[in-house]
Amino acid sequence: MTNTLYYGDNLDVLRGSIDSESVDLIYLDPPFNSNASYNILFKSPAGKGADASIEAFDDTWAWGPTAEGALLEIIQSGNSALVALLNAMEKFIGKNAMMAYLAMMAVRLVELHRVLKPTGSLYLHCDPTASHYLKLVLDAVFGPENFVNEITWKRSHAHNDARQGAKHFGRTADIILFYSKSDKKTWNVQYTPYSQEYIDRDYRRIDENGRRYRISDLRGPGGAEKGNPYYEVMGVSRHWAYSKARMDEMIAQGRVVQTRPGAVPQYKRYLDEMPGIAVQDIWTDIKLLNNRDSETLGYPTQKPVALLERIIAASSNPGDVVLDPFCGCGTATDAAQKLGRRWIGIDITHLSIGLIEKRLREGYPGIDFATIGVPADKDSALRLAAEKPHEFQNWFCLKVGGYPLDGGRKGADKGVDGHFYFFGDQKGAALPGVISVKAGTNIGVAMIRDLRGVMERENYDLALFLSAYEPTGPMKVEAASAGKYTCAFGTFDRIQIVTPADLFHNNPPRLPPLAGINRKAARVETRVSHQAGAQGDLL
Repeated sequence: MTNTLYYGDNLDVLRGSIDSESVDLIYLDPPFNSNASYNILFKSPAGKGADASIEAFDDTWAWGPTAEGALLEIIQSGNSALVALLNAMEKFIGKNAMMAYLAMMAVRLVELHRVLKPTGSLYLHCDPTASHYLKLVLDAVFGPENFVNEITWKRSHAHNDARQGAKHFGRTADIILFYSKSDKKTWNVQYTPYSQEYIDRDYRRIDENGRRYRISDLRGPGGAEKGNPYYEVMGVSRHWAYSKARMDEMIAQGRVVQTRPGAVPQYKRYLDEMPGIAVQDIWTDIKLLNNRDSETLGYPTQKPVALLERIIAASSNPGDVVLDPFCGCGTATDAAQKLGRRWIGIDITHLSIGLIEKRLREGYPGIDFATIGVPADKDSALRLAAEKPHEFQNWFCLKVGGYPLDGGRKGADKGVDGHFYFFGDQKGAALPGVISVKAGTNIGVAMIRDLRGVMERENYDLALFLSAYEPTGPMKVEAASAGKYTCAFGTFDRIQIVTPADLFHNNPPRLPPLAGINRKAARVETRVSHQAGAQGDLL
């Protein structure tokens, strides 16, 4: 199976492209509105804010025909337990965004259960707003006997919500629900290092080779009643935990010590042979990302790679297939690639797919993977421009090496649709260039003049005008009249016009070296307040 990214509704992709019992591990982090008011999911369809999704998932969880259809599909699925559960939930919760969320998650979980191998597991990442409901849905789909853990991930430090008038304890944790397909699940114990306090207290002894060790009891608990052998060791007769042959072997290896004559012999346990502390179901050692972390991409729901590495290492083996049906900015695919797993990622926005493509190609040079559902030629790019102009804007920005304005969210752009970041010399900080995107057929020279005005007002050295359709002659003349930019890497047109046809005919814009996706915001020079606000969310 080739590593594959799919653009589209994950339900359609699962049904049309993923075979039954072909996946070893599923991690999903569906949008659950953790950054908004905690009561928004319970508002009625007529109430303000009934749409309970984040920007990238507009209308995904609002109650309507799609949610009604999901309920009907579940009824037709034959899962009587799930049908009974959702009927009861509908009576209790009502037809609101939360019920839509649960119905649309349920129909997807049925498909995810189908594609899992008997040895497979699923980890569903959510917050306390919906975790209790989702656990019931998972019980109905997987069977309560296949519940493994409810993991609490402490994602952040204490909040000062009380200063803003909050009347609750600080909310600092997410929930990860862990289910298996059967009792044959793949499982690899994970460990965390011992604390220095524990090492200093329990491994305080050091041998002649400088190795830290502790001593532990060799006596057989329960004595003769438990069948422990009785014999003499170093002048001390006891019931021991090991046979005499095994005891003699450990003595020959120097692993049995007597702290003083007549004392009960004990076993020498070296620190460097111990794996650490087995990971429990409360995770406090993996911190939420912040703007200073090198892996931060600015995606609003991005999770640390370390979190996904732990999950993937615990519940899969090298070569196994990892699936993330809500892949966002691709942390699961990144971690799977790093750990030698194969992977499948699905997302419904071109922004996410573009970010993942950049992330993987920059992080793993020469990586081979397929992307399904994104424009593959000029005609498909034009269809996207006509049908979903904002998605076209995000796709085109990412395709030329840039980043959509404000993380790809819709809003007033003041003539700026995105940025790219380039180096003017070998040692300097990355500099911002500006991107303007036009998806329609109504283009003209005034748009180039407007872009020149933005460059002069905001002091940009380089600009890209990305047009779905071929520019007019006057547009080309106006772009050329903007002049040249010279730096250590050569001389470049200050305004360059790029079309999808250029990209698919291997004629990309000619620019200085671009800054990679993992560059910290601190390395990007923000010369005016407008630019600082524009790039703050993404870098």
